[in-house]
Order: sequence, then C-alpha cells, then structure tokens
Amino acid sequence: MAGRSPGVVASGDRATTECAAELLRGGGNAFDAAVAAGFGATVAEPALTSLGGGGFLLARTAAGAAVLFDFFVDTPGDGAVAQEPHFEPVTIRFPGSSQVFNVGRGSVAVPGTLAGLLHVHERLGRLPLEQVVAPAIALARNGVELSAAQAYFLGLLRPIFNLTEGGRNQFGLHEGELRQGRELRNPELAAFLETLPETRGRSFYEGEFARRIEADLRRDGLLTMRDLASYRVIERQPLELAYRRFRLLSNPAPSFGGSLLGLALQLTEAQELGASEWGSATHLRTLAAVNVEVARLRDTGFGAEAGLEDVDTESIARIRRASGGTTHLCVADAEGNVATLTASNGEGSGYVVPGTGIMLNNMLGEDDLHPEGFHNDPPGVRVSSMMSPSILLEGDTVRLAIGSGGSKRIRSAIYQVLTHRIDFGLGLQAAIDAPRLHWDGERMQLEPGFPTESVNAVRSYRPTNLWKRRDVYFGGVQAVEPGVAGAADPRRGGVATRVEL
Repeated sequence: MAGRSPGVVASGDRATTECAAELLRGGGNAFDAAVAAGFGATVAEPALTSLGGGGFLLARTAAGAAVLFDFFVDTPGDGAVAQEPHFEPVTIRFPGSSQVFNVGRGSVAVPGTLAGLLHVHERLGRLPLEQVVAPAIALARNGVELSAAQAYFLGLLRPIFNLTEGGRNQFGLHEGELRQGRELRNPELAAFLETLPETRGRSFYEGEFARRIEADLRRDGLLTMRDLASYRVIERQPLELAYRRFRLLSNPAPSFGGSLLGLALQLTEAQELGASEWGSATHLRTLAAVNVEVARLRDTGFGAEAGLEDVDTESIARIRRASGGTTHLCVADAEGNVATLTASNGEGSGYVVPGTGIMLNNMLGEDDLHPEGFHNDPPGVRVSSMMSPSILLEGDTVRLAIGSGGSKRIRSAIYQVLTHRIDFGLGLQAAIDAPRLHWDGERMQLEPGFPTESVNAVRSYRPTNLWKRRDVYFGGVQAVEPGVAGAADPRRGGVATRVEL
C-alpha cells in the first residue's frame, strides 16, 4: 500500500533478521516476526541462544497495551535425586579480559524459551505456526553460513561445546575449525521444529524428551520431569521509568535488569550530562561513576524489589564528586505493534538433548544471577535476570525499542546507548557504535575510541583496562525506531533492515 510505514527489524545476525522480515512480508505482525526470529536465532546464533534457555519479550500493541512475557528459567530439583550437582568451571578468554563460567549437567535450570515463543505466538500472533517456524526449519535443514561474529562466538565457547559428544556433533567440531563462511546445519532441530504445530512442545515438557532429560541428568543434575511439566510462562506488567521527557518500559521484578537500568538513569538525570560534550572527561567520568554506584548499591542490597525512590542523595553526590551467551532482536510493524526480545542460553551447559538438537542452558552456574550463592533456592523459583528488553515512549508514541545481550554488561550497554541518544542527540547507529565502558567490580573496562584526556580522567578515578578493539564483551545492542530505521551492533555482527510493505 502506497505511503504505508515500513516494518523495521534489528537483530544479531543477518539470517535472524531475514526470518523476521520474511514473516512481515508474508502478512505477519511484529509478534509473528519476533517469534520467527526467536526460533531462527537458535539456528543462526547457537552460541548465544537456544530453545533450552530462557528469555523475555516486551510487547506493545498498536492499541497501546503493553505486556512483559517472562519465559526465563526456573530453579529445578522437584524430585531430584542427585546429592552433588556437577559443575565444570570453564574459563572463556576475551581479548582484554577473562571470565569463569560454570557449566555441566548441574548447571541446567528449567528451560523456558520454547514455551515462551509458543505462548507469545498463541497470544499475539496471527499467522499459522507452520508459517512462523518455516524459516527456522529451512535454516536448520539447509544450513546457515556462519558470519564472522558467530564464528568468533563459537570459537570463544569451544571449550564448553567440547565437553560432550552431543556438543561436538551438533557443532561439527570433528570437522575442524568453525570459520566464517562455514555452513552449520542442525537436522535434528529441524525435525523437532516440524512437530511443533501439532505438539505445541508437549514432548519436550511432558513426553519422550522430558523423560530422556530426567534420565540423563539424574546422577549429576537437578532437572526433572516434574520441573518441566510445571513450567509456566508469566505475563507481567512492565516496569515504567521516567527519564527526561520520556517514559521507559522495561523488565520488572523479580528480574533486576530493568531496576538497575532505571537506577542508572535516575542517577544520571540528576547530572547535567548534556551540558558537556560527548566523550569529554566530564562525560566519561560521569558514566564511570554511575556504573560504580549502581554496582555498589546492588552489593549493599538494592535489588529488583527496591523502589527507585530508595536511592539516597549521597549516591548522587558521589557521582558528582567523581564526575569532575545472550542475543537480542527488535521488530516494529507497519501497524504500530512493537516487540523487543532478549533470549539466552547462558554459555550452554554442554548437554544436548538427544533427538532434538537443543543444548540446555547453564543458568544455575551464572554467578551474576545468583549473588547469594549457587543452589540456594527451592525448586520452582523464577531466576532473576539482567535482561532488559525496553521500549522508549514520548507521550503515547513509541520512539525506540531496544535491548542487548552481554551478561553482566547488558544494563551498562543499554544505559549508555540511551544516554548517547537522548542526552547528546547521537543518531541511533552512532549511539550504538560509540565506545563503551563497564565497571567489573575491580577495574573500569574501557573500549578504545575515547579522547586520551578523557581516558586519563577515568584512570585517575578507578583502575582502568583500556582494550585494543571493540568487543562482544561490551554487549550487543539492537534497536529500532518504528517507521524509521533500525540499528544493529557491529560488536555482534548485527543486521538491521527496513521491510517495505
């Protein structure tokens, strides 16, 4: 139709973006497209997401209704017999830093991504499920060509995928290097996806695959058939935050990503950030101080349940004194519907469910998700998360849908892109491309590209590690401005497109 607004898609991989675009061109709405891309990402971005992981989708309909679909993981153990769940510590070496991840069968939490994608489609989609899963089936059966970014991620996580024969077979590690351009196929996943229109995933949560999972994990894991059968997607009221003249909708409690993002924005709103130049010493010291203060407040008890009004003036004063495996996709359709989805498999447990091509998550081994220690919660508790799919509103108009992957760096990545866009007026792609920083609790991790004077100002404030290049460590922000354009993060090989309808 002449003059109709385009659909807009941004995701972490060209094949994922094309899955969504195909559904928009075929008459689907933003929710059909986001679900199709969610399935497609499990094939095209297998180091970052899986149907055996968890995630969140924030939806806002053309009529203005907003809902947060929580399909993150639950703690397992209902009827488990393992006395000592097995962790396998694995060190992943980024170019400028290292991080230890706990994997193995004892790290597997109750997966929610499969249930979540099916639930969102049932609630808000309009095309048949056969049409929605078709692009992912084609990718899994015919093969997807690895981008440079996806080959890099798979290389980073190779020690995890090498743990089991199932992992080695799924990723073709017997065949040599996982280089850019190599085709990756997952015929077992293709066959499993073909059953979904009829089974709606029941075989995974209640049937033959559930029985196999329990049998395989009985000795050294906690996940049981009872855990799988009792899993439910939760619909939540989004957290609403104010920043400058905007409202931000994000992930509410029990997850803490949205609250920590809101905390960072509240602390920043008390600063005259836009009065300085982007990249100046004042700007960079403010960003650094906000990162440190948010981490300090979390460590002293500020969590998902805390109200932002609990932040004291001393936090603001401290900033003024100082100032001197996850993927994300966004879809906006021509009708005004918007979906922003963050999903993760952690780094993967190494265990692949036989006959499905699905590697299960390692969320029980993620230290940032369990600040009070591992295996402390009873079965059936929804694990908190740093994931923060968000929508920025000006009045009742959606200006931006945004989110990021990046484990502990999710909130700092989204926060910085929002302030770049709102306070400094950077274009969306420029705001995503701009260098970032992150406080890891000991050092300020800093990407290259800031002025030397500003870097030195941060060094005088906190120990600083200056990276030699931009890296996936600093997150992967994808965003769309409905009816205008999308922008994707080059750190993760992201691709954005307009879909003329």
